[in-house]
Amino acid sequence: MIEIKTHAQLEAMRAAGLVVARTLAAVVDHVKVGVSTAELDELAEQTIRDAGAIPSFKGYNGFPASICASVNEQIVHGIPNKKQILAEGDLISIDCGAILDGWHGDSAVTVGVGELSPADQKLSEATRQSMLAGIEMAVPGGRLYDISFAIESAAIEAGERDGVEYGIVADYGGHGIGTKMHMDPFLPNYGKPGKGPKLKVGMAIAIEPMLSLGTDDSNELDDGWTVVTADGTRAAHWEHSVAITEDGPWVLTAPE
Repeated sequence: MIEIKTHAQLEAMRAAGLVVARTLAAVVDHVKVGVSTAELDELAEQTIRDAGAIPSFKGYNGFPASICASVNEQIVHGIPNKKQILAEGDLISIDCGAILDGWHGDSAVTVGVGELSPADQKLSEATRQSMLAGIEMAVPGGRLYDISFAIESAAIEAGERDGVEYGIVADYGGHGIGTKMHMDPFLPNYGKPGKGPKLKVGMAIAIEPMLSLGTDDSNELDDGWTVVTADGTRAAHWEHSVAITEDGPWVLTAPE
């Protein structure tokens, strides 16, 4: 069953989304050489709680932190750590969730520490553009895999432009969101258009492509959370929570 929200409920999700957007902005502003990912996590939790919200991630199936901080070859679910100190040229993906009045927001960005290599800049931008392409297809009457196909097509197009065959991470993707953080439907980042559940007004979906500079295969580390590229190449992750409305996609986690 895919949860359908009223407009008032989507407004409540927008309020949660704004907490996430403001938190990510604060954390990104703090991304600097010499800062630990644990410091970023502390800032995120404080920002979320100061807004009267609750970190979605902290305690979720035992996850110990308020953000996921995934550095370089880490794709998603990186656990913030006092010993993980950001260095010049690192690529970090920050995933953040918040619950406000029972409604969830979930978003992720990828940024550089200091000056990024051209390859890493293009990787992050290709991932962001793939997300935006997917968002454009979140319209009533479409099918879920129309979003998947748009993400995949944008990633391939970016790779052709950049001279790189980006890996579209195979085992992870987007998801429904609302009264819970992870809900039906699961959204692959590749697929054939015209397939999957019909998109209806009131649905909300977290759209989140993950691309790598190499393989589409991944491994989970012994910590039970951190997912890394199987070949050690760098990865990027971008995400927005998006509502399907009569007027088109509404990006619930966009900044004001």
